[in-house]
Parts: sequence; structure tokens; C-alpha cells
Amino acid sequence: MLRTTRRRAVLAFAVLGAAAVVVLSGCAAGGAAQPAATVPGSEAPSASASGLDGLITVFAAASLKGTFTELADEFEAEHPGVSVELVFAGSSDLVTQITEGAPADVFASADERNMAKLVDEALITPDAPVDFATNVLQIAVPPTNPQGVETLADLAAAGVATVVCAPQVPCGAATAAVESAAGIDIAPVSEESSVTDVLGKVTSGEADAGLVYVTDVTAAGDAVRGIAFPESAEAVNVYPIAPVADGRNPEVAVAFIDFVTGSRGRAVLGAAGFGAAGTETAP
Repeated sequence: MLRTTRRRAVLAFAVLGAAAVVVLSGCAAGGAAQPAATVPGSEAPSASASGLDGLITVFAAASLKGTFTELADEFEAEHPGVSVELVFAGSSDLVTQITEGAPADVFASADERNMAKLVDEALITPDAPVDFATNVLQIAVPPTNPQGVETLADLAAAGVATVVCAPQVPCGAATAAVESAAGIDIAPVSEESSVTDVLGKVTSGEADAGLVYVTDVTAAGDAVRGIAFPESAEAVNVYPIAPVADGRNPEVAVAFIDFVTGSRGRAVLGAAGFGAAGTETAP
């Protein structure tokens, strides 16, 4: 990667006034101008001072698609020699891919359980994961809410076609937790492998309601109506991120994680509806 170094020439003041006169008179006579001295340490920093370059592949939970796409674009803009390849899917599917040898430099999970699986497999070092966001469930219904869903218990009513995440997916585990807290048993018409698939069933009109994250409702805009419910506080998902052991570009991987967990990452995640690590997302 090319680096451009800008230098500022600093004129050296002559100690003796007579010497200054000699220099000036030499220039006036057409003599060759002497090169200006440069004060040590006066050089401006390189435009690529970080020295980061190369490709990293980031495996991230499906619910992070909007925020991580934005953050990856900004990270690349700050580091012109870096490329960030993003792979989104349900956290459990991503764990399976990494375990089977898929090349990944960073893993961002929608829960701690799936991160722990890679730690157990020695694919992530135990002290590496950093919690960077939280999320909670909301009920997503079509804008017209044809079944009049208003509470979590309504999802268990006869005639309401409800879609949820599969149990092995973080949003599915959260669904089981809120069902238990509410003392209800939802009989879904389908169980999906990612939260975005659940949202897609609702926006396409294939379902009357779905349990998704509050961030998915926010990102969907007018395509759905979000309904908060108190039991969501019983299933707060904590999102950890970590570099994958033996990744191809560990220096860039760590820098990207620092960017996500830093002030800019927190701002982008907060605007999308995520809670800060150690806090709950408002239901």
C-alpha cells in the first residue's frame, strides 16, 4: 500500500545577523538558494499511519446486517488498504460453518451460548470475546394487524399464524424464555433459521405475527408494526464479538473489533435500537 508523506520545510534562523545578510545578498545576486533546513520531528504523519491492509472476513448474526454493513463501509473508508467481507446468517449456522473450516477472521454472535461453542472448540480463545450490544424481542405484525394481536398471549390464540425462530437460533432461545415467563405455549406455523427470515414471513403476508428483535422492527420501518411486551425483559440477548483463532489477518481483525466496540460502533448500534453492553434494550 502506497504511503504519502507530507513534509513541511522549516526555515532555520541564522544565529548571527551577518550570516543572514550574506544569504540574502547571495540570493539577490542570482546565487543558488540554499535548501531550507528541516527541524527533526516536523514531518506530518503519513496518510496511512495505521499501516493496516488486506482482507478480513466477518461472520455476523443476521440481526447485525444493517449496522455491520454501515460500520464495515466506514472502517474501509478509514483504512483504504482494507477490505471487509461480511457473511450474515443465524448464529448457530455461522458456528457450524466456522467449525467445519470456513475461513473467518471475526465472529459476532447474537448470544453468548453460540460464542461459547467456538471457545469450547478452541477456535476462539477464552478471554477474547467482548460484549458489545444487547437486544430484546418484539412482536412484529403487518401494519393493519389483521388478527388484532396486542399481547404475547395473543400469539397462542387459535387462528393466529405465528412464525418464530428455531430453538437453536438465539432468537428462538429467547422465544422459549418469554413463553416460559408468560406461561404460554405458542404453536408456530413455521420455525426459521434466522430472525430476518421470520421478519420476511410477516412482511410478505405469509404470517399474522412473528417474534423478532426490536432492531428488526426498527429497520423494517413502515413495513411492520412493532408491539412491545413486558416478558421480553426475561430474555435479553447479549452480543459478543471476538477474533477467530488462526485468522488470516489478526491485526485488522482486532482493529475492526475495536471499531465496533468504540464510540462510532456504539453510536451506529444505538441508532438501530441496540442496547449497550451491560444494559437492556428498551422493549
